[in-house]
Amino acid sequence: MKEMVINGVKVRPGQSMNIDIAIARLPTHTLIDLPVFINRAEAEGPVVLISGGVHGDEINGIVAVRRMLEEKLIKLVKGTVIFMPLVNVYGFLSNSRTFPDGRDLNRSFPGSKKGSLASQIAFILSNEIIPLIDYGIDFHTGGRMLSNYPQIRVDYKDKKGVELATAFGTHYILNSSHIDKSFRKEAYKRRKHILVYEGGESMRLDDYAVEEALLGTQRMLIHLGMMEGNVSPKQTIMISESSWVRAKVSGIFSSRVKLGEEVKKGEILATITDPYGQVKVVVKGTHNGHVVGLNNNPVVNSGDALVHVGRA
Repeated sequence: MKEMVINGVKVRPGQSMNIDIAIARLPTHTLIDLPVFINRAEAEGPVVLISGGVHGDEINGIVAVRRMLEEKLIKLVKGTVIFMPLVNVYGFLSNSRTFPDGRDLNRSFPGSKKGSLASQIAFILSNEIIPLIDYGIDFHTGGRMLSNYPQIRVDYKDKKGVELATAFGTHYILNSSHIDKSFRKEAYKRRKHILVYEGGESMRLDDYAVEEALLGTQRMLIHLGMMEGNVSPKQTIMISESSWVRAKVSGIFSSRVKLGEEVKKGEILATITDPYGQVKVVVKGTHNGHVVGLNNNPVVNSGDALVHVGRA
């Protein structure tokens, strides 16, 4: 049986354990820990990381992982799951995507033991967590006032990743290349496969996005033989490429489409008006596809992303 040691603590088969990895102190000298929850079955099997809150303002993922722990939704028959509900404690405390110095953890890998706060946490993940895992699912949301319909992002060149994305089985699978210095790419460089789940928007709880995260994770673990049970799959659409339809003028944005809808080239997707009733501009689809992301901000500027359309 493969030995598992995190932060100097050995976790044996059949054990469940909580480990707090000390990170740093706030300016008040309050100690900040990175909580890690490990659940090992007696039988050997894959090691899967389930993480949320890499961006501190993306609350849906944090809630999804918390619910897995709180409701004991993951009942393993073999293998190990490592839960990290909240990776970026600093961003969570400040309702921010980034760290206090503006650095993005998901662009800080592999990190450095003596670098910035983001770099230090990236270093911990790169050296304490990634070497232990085989697969992972990292929960994210859209940005401020930008909602994503439940989707898995994976590089189509990663065949094992595509297999796992299909097993996860939410509405869309988007072809997404590995981004330099990201968590996902650092894992892939070490022949580990991490999926990115996107659902909802930052700083706004979305029950449906959370529920899809829970069901998809269960489907993936059942596929890996780590859990028993049946979770009904959804019809998954493979999106080969996607692009945003952008505002050509500034004004008040009113969408005519909803997340998850199929749209046609030339279809009116939205209107943009001025506040005085003098100007009205229609926004038309530039190609056939599916609405995988949507701007929820009623006031937009020229060039703003409005409707994210994915093409199968």
